Amino acid sequence: MAIPVIDLSKLNGEEREKTLSEIARACEEWGFFQLVNHGIPLELLNKVKKLSSDCYKTEREEAFKTSNPVKLLNELVQKNSGEKLENVDWEDVFTLLDHNQNEWPSNTSGLKETMGEYREEVRKLASKMMEVMDENLGLPKGYIKKAFNEGMEDGEETAFFGTKVSHYPPCPHPELVNGLRAHTDAGGVVLLFQDDEYDGLQVLKDGEWIDVQPLPNAIVINTGDQIEVLSNGRYKSAWHRVLAREEGNRRSIASFYNPSYKAAIGPAAVAEEEGSEKKYPKFVFGDYMDVYANQKFMPKEPRFLAVKSL
Repeated sequence: MAIPVIDLSKLNGEEREKTLSEIARACEEWGFFQLVNHGIPLELLNKVKKLSSDCYKTEREEAFKTSNPVKLLNELVQKNSGEKLENVDWEDVFTLLDHNQNEWPSNTSGLKETMGEYREEVRKLASKMMEVMDENLGLPKGYIKKAFNEGMEDGEETAFFGTKVSHYPPCPHPELVNGLRAHTDAGGVVLLFQDDEYDGLQVLKDGEWIDVQPLPNAIVINTGDQIEVLSNGRYKSAWHRVLAREEGNRRSIASFYNPSYKAAIGPAAVAEEEGSEKKYPKFVFGDYMDVYANQKFMPKEPRFLAVKSL
């Protein structure tokens, strides 16, 4: 069993209806799918790959060797207790936001310009995917994006758009630690440019962990908790995790198009009618994030109940 692979270029041709249906089924049955022919230039993707790897080697690798996960794993191995590290991830990560560009890694020539260009391309792809979801859910065009951008003025988006650049370095004891613990994503639409070569990302499907197979230059799409709420449960946010590996430094670049922290999120009217009743409360996304921060790796249903409803 493999997660769906969808050719996005067919959305513009005579196979449009079939492609829309494939995306709808992937959202309903998986919450994860891979896009090929998505429109992001191959030359740009190749630059992103190279510069991200260069950045890790020159600006991140040495610090990871003395990081908390490494120290804790060494202590655990010395204890030889048979336990596993449950509250830490074998991951090096930095986050790129529009307003923190002065904090972006600065010693890798061309990284800022390339990642800025890449983020613009991914932001456009996120908009396209939200419009596809609008259409498949029977919502007005632009509904999801508008819901995420509450308070938008003069076309200036208020939605949160962040890019998390992760590396999962070789681990001497991958059986004792997670690359990234199992979780669902809190926000809206996630667009992942993952490693071409090294696997490790898995999604939970019908009680079984399925590999998200490396596919060169594909973009992996997954839906977050807020899409589950807006669709009144028709689209589910999927549990996923990353396994630590003994060999290979796995690269993962995930971009998150999330609601503004002030946005009010609840089941859309059309989604309600189909389900006949609201299955989720309406809440302010920032309040949800306060709950999620403490419950990210715990069952998701209690999060919806714990957040203050409007």
